[in-house]
Amino acid sequence: MSYLLHIDSSSLGEASISRQVAQSFLDGWHGEVVHRDLAAAPVPHISAAGITARATDPAQHTDEQAAAAAIQDTLIEEFLGAGAYLFTVPMYNLTMPSVFKAWLDQIIVFGRTVKRGSPSQVAGRPAVVISARGGSYGPGAPRYGLDYVVPVLEALLGHEDMFGLDVTTVIPELTMAPHETALAALLPMHEASMAGAHHRARVLAGKLADVTSAAA
Repeated sequence: MSYLLHIDSSSLGEASISRQVAQSFLDGWHGEVVHRDLAAAPVPHISAAGITARATDPAQHTDEQAAAAAIQDTLIEEFLGAGAYLFTVPMYNLTMPSVFKAWLDQIIVFGRTVKRGSPSQVAGRPAVVISARGGSYGPGAPRYGLDYVVPVLEALLGHEDMFGLDVTTVIPELTMAPHETALAALLPMHEASMAGAHHRARVLAGKLADVTSAAA
């Protein structure tokens, strides 16, 4: 069985709800895990050298292009080598942490990891996205429609014209309810959301482990 690639992007360390739920997933996973913590060790944002290196003969690379290409190659090989994925991506100001977007920009390379008109090398592989948020953004919530994390990731990771991963989301919400007086009435909903997220993460770990073992 190939490894689970776990990409973390929360800045809060052990206090991160996304990381805590991810740990429930990992507790149920039996197999090799490759962990990249983007908060502890951010990857560079994509640069002009990184972009131009993709369309330049490696023999003609400048020093800057060679260095940028080496970073991309490392991240891409790590991504392509995984059999399953765990992405810990909390909502920050309605969208994903910038460190996660920087990682995506390094590995999304048209003609290499993404191929229009044909499946990518990772198409169909299972992926779990865990995305905690302070409020609620589902149907009926006052901020419904303002979630620019999960829909964007479902498109980038799961659309057939992109990576084509089989994406499942786990969304612990209302995480500010224990800390904000104005949200105190929503505390039972938060607690139910947390319990459900931890349970769902453990169940998904077992299912994904079975799928990847069968495919190995």
